[in-house]
Amino acid sequence: MTQALTAALLAVITSLAEELRPGASEGLSVADIVLGRPKSRDHGDWASNAALKLAKNLGVNPREFAVEIAKRLGEAPGIASVEVAGPGFINIRLDTAAAGTAAKMIVEAGGAFGLNDSQRGRTINFEFVSANPTGPLHIGHTRWAAVGDSIARLLIASGATVTREFYVNDAGVQMERFGRSVMAKAKGERAPKDGYAGTYIDDLGRRVVEAKPGLLDLDPAEQLTVAGNLAYEFQLSEIQASLADFNVAFDVWFSERTLHAQPAGGGPSLVDEAVDRLRAQGHVFDDEGAVWVRTTDFGDDKDRVIRRSNGEYTYFAADAAYYLNKGDRGFAHKIYLLGADHHGYVHRLKALAGAAGDDPEKDIEVLIGQLVSINGARLSKRAGNIIELDDLRDWIGTDALRYSLARYPADSPLTLDPEILRKRTNDNPVFYVQYAHARTHNVARNAAASGVDRSEFAPELLDHETESALLGALQEFPRVVAHAAGVREPHRVARYLEEIAGLYHRWYDNRRVIPLGDAPVEAVHRTRLWLNDATGQVLRNGLDLLGVNAPERM
Repeated sequence: MTQALTAALLAVITSLAEELRPGASEGLSVADIVLGRPKSRDHGDWASNAALKLAKNLGVNPREFAVEIAKRLGEAPGIASVEVAGPGFINIRLDTAAAGTAAKMIVEAGGAFGLNDSQRGRTINFEFVSANPTGPLHIGHTRWAAVGDSIARLLIASGATVTREFYVNDAGVQMERFGRSVMAKAKGERAPKDGYAGTYIDDLGRRVVEAKPGLLDLDPAEQLTVAGNLAYEFQLSEIQASLADFNVAFDVWFSERTLHAQPAGGGPSLVDEAVDRLRAQGHVFDDEGAVWVRTTDFGDDKDRVIRRSNGEYTYFAADAAYYLNKGDRGFAHKIYLLGADHHGYVHRLKALAGAAGDDPEKDIEVLIGQLVSINGARLSKRAGNIIELDDLRDWIGTDALRYSLARYPADSPLTLDPEILRKRTNDNPVFYVQYAHARTHNVARNAAASGVDRSEFAPELLDHETESALLGALQEFPRVVAHAAGVREPHRVARYLEEIAGLYHRWYDNRRVIPLGDAPVEAVHRTRLWLNDATGQVLRNGLDLLGVNAPERM
């Protein structure tokens, strides 16, 4: 419906533009025709500011231009009326039959309803979570997992080719500390002062001994290597299992170690190559024996050392090699979702993109997920100093946790109330939406038992104000998905679903799908079943974009 109305409006404007000035319509497209729902249903079903937007270039008065548009658009099939408001806003009201056809269209589209091509042609590498494999996932990772996975789903639904990637930080000092901590527990000793604590380290110490008989007979250096590698594998597997249980899947698990590894046949590592490649771009210089990247050329607050004077590489070197590797793998666009303590990485990574020859404003995005807290949450018994993802999931539930974390902008701090999220009442947003979906299935089951099917469809019978409001909102779903994908904000989908749930409940209270008593089944009942099922489809599609289940019974 939105596409058809947009096309009709574009045809009218194109014709008028040519009459005003031959050739003026060249370049006009659907991008110039923005449709939205008026804040008040009294103003119609749809509104457009196209006249205001285009009048200046055409050299006409916006309101007079809008009046001419309204006259011609009002003659189009399916349009009940077109009115001009204010300086040139166009308010459009569809006739009942035209508005009602959306219900049939949605049901027939099924799971494809909401898919759009707003991101088509984009090949995106999306990195998120990327926790150190030295301990369990914590509450911060939980938020980034929920938000990141939902953004990826939205981008895919909008036509992008997306690879979800987890960067495994398995090189550096933290891994050496991790290995020493596990080995100490394997030998029944106290963990090092700078080591990792928690009963999960005790468990890993026990597991490495069980997995490697004779471990304690090896020389100390080999003990650390073997224990560290085994513990790393165990902990990474636990992270992967935690994310899978949270309904989050990654396409690539990229090991930082591969950046530093020498190729099998010899030659430079990816980090070695990164320095040479950045130098070839003209942004590398040497000073006092160290190698620097002139990142200030691209807005960074200071130039960055990539290799110290003693020959050791900095963390920035791994960042550079990793960024270049993403491009080598065919990803023209890279998105990073980082934690709240990574604000300094925004300019650094954008400067790195510039130094690599990319456009920092086009080829890379750095999103920051802010802190989250949950009232009454207890620290992990295993880790001791964190709130674990697994504990939260067991306590609150995957659906409630995922929905509530995706329901708010990721760039703002968040405090959740678990008592509300555990309730089976309308105060709990995820219950409210899931219950609406379950109710659509209950209505469909009862309809089938009463002999009401979808063998007829008479959209002109959907004439109640609650039906008009619900139909108008359902049609918005593809636009909501496209917009949420474009601005990387899944909370817009969650809030939209809550609006749909509210409109559906009001419709349910005012219109019956099943005849009263012994009254016969009529076309109006069958038509309302189409609307009921269309609502269920939109709720189901929307919840899937958030990684949340859509139960058929509650």
